[in-house]
Amino acid sequence: MTTGTVEIPGYVAGTWTVDAVHSTVGFAVRHLMISKVRGRFGDFEATVTTGADPLDSSVTATVRMDSVDTGNAQRDEHLRTAEYFGVEEHPTMEFRSTGLRPARGEGRFELDGDLTIKGVTRPVTFDLELGGFGPDAFDPDGGGSRAGFVATGVINRTDFGVDTNMPIPGGVALGEKVEITIEIEAVLNAAAGV
Repeated sequence: MTTGTVEIPGYVAGTWTVDAVHSTVGFAVRHLMISKVRGRFGDFEATVTTGADPLDSSVTATVRMDSVDTGNAQRDEHLRTAEYFGVEEHPTMEFRSTGLRPARGEGRFELDGDLTIKGVTRPVTFDLELGGFGPDAFDPDGGGSRAGFVATGVINRTDFGVDTNMPIPGGVALGEKVEITIEIEAVLNAAAGV
């Protein structure tokens, strides 16, 4: 499909629900300034709307913060406390897109939006790579569609009130920058009427 200056092979307009089984919301943060700790959130949902003009597309997402998993139960429990995520008071992280624009490279865009963590909302921009559109091999009736997207970005956790840190010789235990990687496989809603 070609609209204006954006050409996307196999493009399908409609409303898509994220298939959480085939999707990942992950993050990485510097630890002791010599390595990175990686983690993911296991409980999330999102809706993607691809517009007739691809640049009119949008996404909303909700992530349950208590579903954090870094591979260490003690660390995960600490992350759930008020020192970090404060999940009792702020159980979810929210994202709502505000704009989409082309970037350099085929199938690449910049996705702007508002990210809310611990009740603090800040504008963020993700690099978005379109994986493509194709048939849904899991659709028992046939005729369904799937789409894939990868969004990456970096936020400063202290901007969102996640500012606890422990001084160590030569620096601090955790870096302030958090790398976010979101890999999404989405299913076209039957009601979309494509």
